[in-house]
Amino acid sequence: MITAAALLAERVGDVLALSGFYETEPWGFRSDNTFLNAALQLETALPPLELLAATQAIELEMGRTHKSDGTYHDRIIDIDILLYDDLVMQTSELTIPHPLMLERLFVMEPLSEIAPNVIHPVFGKPVISLMPE
Repeated sequence: MITAAALLAERVGDVLALSGFYETEPWGFRSDNTFLNAALQLETALPPLELLAATQAIELEMGRTHKSDGTYHDRIIDIDILLYDDLVMQTSELTIPHPLMLERLFVMEPLSEIAPNVIHPVFGKPVISLMPE
């Protein structure tokens, strides 16, 4: 994860905040492996789809072989764009805010650590108040 954060800082923009690391069980499938999750806040001049392309290039460079096709499986790295300022967008390549973020404690916990008062652009509430039970 440190490598991914360093590559994002080098290629995408300034890292403004990085959460602690959270070790969690797999979500949506069975595996003998646990996952390491974190959130970071970036300041970037890249528009959303260019940011997506940059994150996917970093994933490939770090050893990711394919994106999820609706079936979850172990992967070496997965970089998701959760929020982008107050933007709401949906394309075939990218949906912002991330459509499943509110269902995933392993996403919301690190996000709440670094951005508890950021307002979710769809629900109009601070991230910290949207934590899953």
